[in-house]
Amino acid sequence: MPNDKVIIFDTTLRDGEQSAGIGLTTHEKMEIAKQLDRLGVDVIEAGFAASSPGDFEAVQAIAREVRRPIIASLARCVLPDVDAAWGAIKDAAHPRIHVFISSSDVQIMHQLRRNPEEVMEMAIAAVERAKSYCDDVEFSPMDATRTDMDFLYKMLEGVIAAGANTINIPDTVGYIYPWEFRERLRLIKENVSNFDQAVLSVHCHNDLGQAVSNSLAAVVEGARQVEGCINGLGERAGNAALEEVIMGLETRKDLYKVDTNIDTRQIYRTSRLVSDITGFAVQPNKAIVGANAFRHASGIHQDGILKERSTFEIMDPQSIGWPNNKLVLGKLSGRAGLRSRLEELGYNLEKEALNEAFEEFKLLADRKPEVTDTDLESLMSSQRRTVDVPSIYQLEHVQVSCGNREIPTATITIIDPDGRSITDAATGTGPVDAVYKAINRMVNVPNKLTEYRVDAVTEGIDALGDVTIRIEKDNKAYVGRGSDVDIIVASAKAYMNALNRLLATESTRPAAEVPTS
Repeated sequence: MPNDKVIIFDTTLRDGEQSAGIGLTTHEKMEIAKQLDRLGVDVIEAGFAASSPGDFEAVQAIAREVRRPIIASLARCVLPDVDAAWGAIKDAAHPRIHVFISSSDVQIMHQLRRNPEEVMEMAIAAVERAKSYCDDVEFSPMDATRTDMDFLYKMLEGVIAAGANTINIPDTVGYIYPWEFRERLRLIKENVSNFDQAVLSVHCHNDLGQAVSNSLAAVVEGARQVEGCINGLGERAGNAALEEVIMGLETRKDLYKVDTNIDTRQIYRTSRLVSDITGFAVQPNKAIVGANAFRHASGIHQDGILKERSTFEIMDPQSIGWPNNKLVLGKLSGRAGLRSRLEELGYNLEKEALNEAFEEFKLLADRKPEVTDTDLESLMSSQRRTVDVPSIYQLEHVQVSCGNREIPTATITIIDPDGRSITDAATGTGPVDAVYKAINRMVNVPNKLTEYRVDAVTEGIDALGDVTIRIEKDNKAYVGRGSDVDIIVASAKAYMNALNRLLATESTRPAAEVPTS
């Protein structure tokens, strides 16, 4: 007997973007959406169309270009939100409108400030309006795990009768534990008379560290859609990490007896892309995609792995697309060798892009004798950044003088928007501080540096350094990334990347702050 299918619903572009400090451009959202398509997710929640013109534009662009998966837009249970959602997704090959409203007493009383009867009417009206636009309608009672059960039964019965064909039960504040969640879902199935007319979905937050466990427990109880984010991004402590949910279902098919449409070999690359674009690093001991996920330090473990991998590994690293770093390129490697290796890593470049990548590769190979797969991934990330963010100002030259008895001094040359070369110098408390002060003297955009992080891309003293920074202006965050074998140069690149992002988006009205399901 064939296994059931679990629908994988990705909300990285909606709930994931609401992680504090993330702000994505339409181009970045499109790049993530296309990778989610390659991964094989069934539903992409592309955004909250009514929240801002920028979000509407991004949802609309994704709906028009990404054709295989269902493209969903979130909407509050107010009719203008539903209208905006439809306006953004109406050109999708498979559109879905996802409506939500608070259902718990605490949220109805303190957030909506309405009575339960009004909330019920709003929910049904919104589902009916959504159903008039498209057949695929999802409904979420926000804070369902703290909602009075009798009210929840009545609300779910009403929205299913109005046309909702997916019923999502969100643990909005990460409150519940797996055994409680299973019991709540069982009671819902038993007490909602028309429940067999809808797909049961769950959306779990990780405030108590239970998001993945709750999601998997829900699958046991009959949920056939699971919502989450790549790398567990999302509000506060985040959502269920989709890569963990997927590999849980895949690795323990004996237990769950379900399948998905996911190409697991795309998991690692998807994780890296999302981390790179958002600037949110993946912790080394993160399950599935962390740097240490398949590394063994214990002698006993190493001995076992050498004899038989299954002694201490329950997953094949290659099954999630983990790079093997076996092929090393160098300065004598040609364009064809680079193209072949990039294609093996999942990068299929047009001729012009390949030529640009090859020039950057040769510069790197002159400074670093051996270029590994991880170096190539960093190189491709750097190339993507130059495409995603307009180079309003370009970094041309960095020179720093510093030492334990020296005053750190930086001399910087940049190209301004008119193509003129400008040079200035500054001192600082350290070399990076001096670099940033020199750049500020020329660019003159007031901002506050809120995060500065350096990561080694590979091991060894010749490792590429990857710098991530966040700057803020008018309470809006901008992420900058830069890579180089010289940490100071990487820091300058990251700062210029963030400043260019700020300048390119400064005129865009910021998205409204909205509640999430």
